[in-house]
Amino acid sequence: MNIFRLLPVLPLLVFANSALAACGSLLDFEAQKLRSDESVNFCSNFENKVLLVVNTASNCGFTPQFEGLETLYRKYRDQGLEIVGFPSNDFFQEASSEAKTAEVCYVNYGVTFTMLTPGPVRGSDANPLFQQLARVTGSAPSWNFNKYLIGRDGQAIRHYGSRVKPLQSSLEDDIVESLKR
Repeated sequence: MNIFRLLPVLPLLVFANSALAACGSLLDFEAQKLRSDESVNFCSNFENKVLLVVNTASNCGFTPQFEGLETLYRKYRDQGLEIVGFPSNDFFQEASSEAKTAEVCYVNYGVTFTMLTPGPVRGSDANPLFQQLARVTGSAPSWNFNKYLIGRDGQAIRHYGSRVKPLQSSLEDDIVESLKR
């Protein structure tokens, strides 16, 4: 192969590699939005944002946390907070259809933050983002509504269990601190 044929492509390869490096490997992930054909590219959508990733379920005792998560989102989104919900039936408490999941989120709780299509979040079947979050934080979801805070630099900051409420908690304190950076 002639090396000169690669020269025009070289800047594109360098740019693509530097864009990924700027984003970080944790955010090198794409998923489909709930009840939509639209996909969410985490690198382009959440770069330089503070991101809260939550595994959710429609029929769980912690499902009312959607209300607190939405309040948290509205309170801090203009400062750079994004929240992404990952519905999952890993704990057998997710609705039987995507339409019902969307109804719980959008109608019952008025969620406006990003919700994705249901899928696994723990074990070997977990999506790549949750596999990385479990590895980096040392904590895979032990139940629904586990939360993972990711800083503006694309690095995981901390894992929070189901019992940690979105508001007036260590989670909110850490979000406020992260937004200052």
